Amino acid sequence: MNRTVAALLTVVLLAAVPLAAQDVHLEAARRVLSATPLIDGHNDLPWAIRGSAGAPHDVEAVGHDLRTTTPFHTDIARLRAGMVGGQFWSVYTPFEATQEGAAKVQLEQIDIALQVIAKYPEAFELALTASDVETAFGRGRIASMLGMEGGHAIENSLGALRAFFSMGVRYMTLTHNGTLDWADAANDEARHGGLTDFGREVVREMNRLGMLVDLSHTSPETMNDALDVAEAPVIWSHAAARGVVDHPRNVPDQVLRRLPENGGVVMVTFVPSFVTANEPATIADVADHVDHVANLAGIDHVGIGSDFDGIDSTPVGLENVSTFPALFAELSRRGWSEEELAKLAGENVLRAMREAEAVARRLQRERAPSTRTIAELDRPIGEQW
Repeated sequence: MNRTVAALLTVVLLAAVPLAAQDVHLEAARRVLSATPLIDGHNDLPWAIRGSAGAPHDVEAVGHDLRTTTPFHTDIARLRAGMVGGQFWSVYTPFEATQEGAAKVQLEQIDIALQVIAKYPEAFELALTASDVETAFGRGRIASMLGMEGGHAIENSLGALRAFFSMGVRYMTLTHNGTLDWADAANDEARHGGLTDFGREVVREMNRLGMLVDLSHTSPETMNDALDVAEAPVIWSHAAARGVVDHPRNVPDQVLRRLPENGGVVMVTFVPSFVTANEPATIADVADHVDHVANLAGIDHVGIGSDFDGIDSTPVGLENVSTFPALFAELSRRGWSEEELAKLAGENVLRAMREAEAVARRLQRERAPSTRTIAELDRPIGEQW
């Protein structure tokens, strides 16, 4: 048999394979992610580079070359295999950095992230708006956005908040694991009952800028206060559902029910202890949280926020950034339509971004940058000027 006849016979045999024998759900996932940018809400690669034992801070180090296989959860080949279309790179600053100057560490983290984006122009493109995300995706690049993790980095300064926005930051997580002077965290003592007056002013100024308010890591009281104040959609860049696993970092059902009015999006995380009380965590556990958020808040209010390179272990089946299509295939098996998968992948968060940008344009016409201070807004009752 010559090669031409053999090749034709192979094509005929493959065509004869029953459709059910192929993974139609994985094919559906790939169709969706080919047409809609998969936007991951949280990847800690910049912090992994900063903390690397071999070459801390050094984006140029051989072991950090994203064109090769890295020791991280993330490199370019695996991002391509995972069909990632947009990435919020977390520019995390630990709460303990307040001892050395949180704003300084924040600047360094922004610098690392921007270096990473600039080093690989064939793969990454800085995105500042929803339109930028769609343009980069259309060019075959991964739209790259910056997300600050921890409001302590602004050091109680709205001017610093505006400066970080001007550097490209497009969301800020109000707290990390420590309660701030103006906001209660989920994993620390509650001192304010949610947001203080200054905390509410931070939310208002973020809305005026067009910076997404990220409520991951905040207490339920802070979540509710932010929803009371916010004029634009909020997000959780990496969180799960407390109705599935009772973990303090997860979003209570009561808050999920408020999302349709706000337009916000919970980007479901892969952190094992958030998604299951058992071991090991699995891809099915993550899908359970996606289902719960979609069922309670609505299909328009759920997304994906992995926390890759910010976690030591991962769910079985979601080991690194190459595995995203498997999660979408799992949801397809559960009955999700391709239209619903597209919303989960990126349409929901793009809609939230566009709405936040529209609110910002309106608010910037209505009011000037806020010059309010924490001393002015949160002075003790009875204190004199």
